[in-house]
Amino acid sequence: MGKTTSAQRLREKIRASVKQSKQMTLDNLPDAPLNKSGNPLLPDQKKQIIITQIDTEIKEDELCLDVGFSLFPSRAFFSKINFDLFFNGQKINARLIRIPQGPLANDSLEFPYSLDMRGIPEGSYAIRLELYELWSSGEKLTSAFKELTVAYVPKTRASKLVKIPTVKNVAGNDLTVLSDSEKALFHEMNMDDKRELIGKRDEW
Repeated sequence: MGKTTSAQRLREKIRASVKQSKQMTLDNLPDAPLNKSGNPLLPDQKKQIIITQIDTEIKEDELCLDVGFSLFPSRAFFSKINFDLFFNGQKINARLIRIPQGPLANDSLEFPYSLDMRGIPEGSYAIRLELYELWSSGEKLTSAFKELTVAYVPKTRASKLVKIPTVKNVAGNDLTVLSDSEKALFHEMNMDDKRELIGKRDEW
């Protein structure tokens, strides 16, 4: 057998190296881990609630809060969220938020609060918002909270001072939160109804 050339030796070396480090194909991928039922395990998807904003506006004898929050990995993983509001460390309101699952809903939502501040003296007040899911055992899951300090100056003098404000009820205890697209759609539907009603009045 004749002597091999340096080019042949190089080719043999490359061929052996490729054979040892053969890339995976769909035919030789390692088996996915299985659960007790024999089904492939899916990667864990950690659920999160993130409070993205708290906008405040002081009106006459009223403190308005606009709370924005996002749901991860998506709203489809949530059905209900508990929403607790604290004023100077004392819980003053608890609500149950039903998360919309319609095609127009998105993963970022807003929730408004209106506090009746009549009788609250001038000062700085701690506001705490807590969102969470409640397990059947009473354990809080997937919780998020945010705190802020609001400097309040009443615009009118109250005859009687109070320490804790009251929350104005605008929609009952259970509230369905609407996304911006849904609110725009409902607004347009209401405007269509009004235009139709006005048109009928003109016909009369």
